[in-house]
Amino acid sequence: MKLAYIGYDALYPALPALAQAGCEIGEIFTCQTDNDTEFNLRVCGCAREHYIPLTVGRVTRRDIARLRENGCHGAVCAGYYYRLPVDGQFPIVNIHPSLLPQGRGAWPMPVVLLRGLTETGITAHKVTQGFDEGDILLQERVPVSPEDDLETLTEKLRRRLPGMMAALVRDFDGLWANARPQGPGEYWPCPSETDWPMGPDTPAREADRILRAFFGYECVYRAGGQTWGVTGGVLRPAGEDGLPVRGGTIRGERIRQL
Repeated sequence: MKLAYIGYDALYPALPALAQAGCEIGEIFTCQTDNDTEFNLRVCGCAREHYIPLTVGRVTRRDIARLRENGCHGAVCAGYYYRLPVDGQFPIVNIHPSLLPQGRGAWPMPVVLLRGLTETGITAHKVTQGFDEGDILLQERVPVSPEDDLETLTEKLRRRLPGMMAALVRDFDGLWANARPQGPGEYWPCPSETDWPMGPDTPAREADRILRAFFGYECVYRAGGQTWGVTGGVLRPAGEDGLPVRGGTIRGERIRQL
């Protein structure tokens, strides 16, 4: 089977897993990233290493037509900034990091941690006009522990991708034909670390939840008319050096005044 791949590094294991399952990767599409908090280096490196045509930018209807003409059976999308053109004759499967139909939206993982949920998952579904609303082909549940942060939770989801991609390649047409409708769901607006500022009056438990939800991104701390950015922050006992919250202290890999 020949498929196109669309995505950046967030869910990168899906790309080599497709190849390992015997799939030919006809083309790769990715988007421009900052390569500081979000990356495309592994996807681009894979394209160069294996001499696979690479496009950095939006997938267009012309691209879809070319893929069909070049014998691509369909495409797999695993993390992408742009809405994809829907062609009724060219199937595109999206890998979404939540248990759809709950958690529709661009960035559900921080919401899982901010809400203190004990379970999430990863879903392979059809790309349709509705955002994250397409019929479900495959889905796996993933437990969430109280110690998980954004990086550890994302890694749990990544570990499910090889098995999911192998199942997809093994019976692509059958899964597509028998996909189940999602039904009513819940859209989670894309959260931002700046929407969850911390300060001296923030309870330690809430600060810990915010730091874990956006771990790897710069969280915001405000006090006395000043603002700090905290990257890689963790909650420590009160009285230690760092930024105080109610009942604890924030330490970080990087703390800078903004």
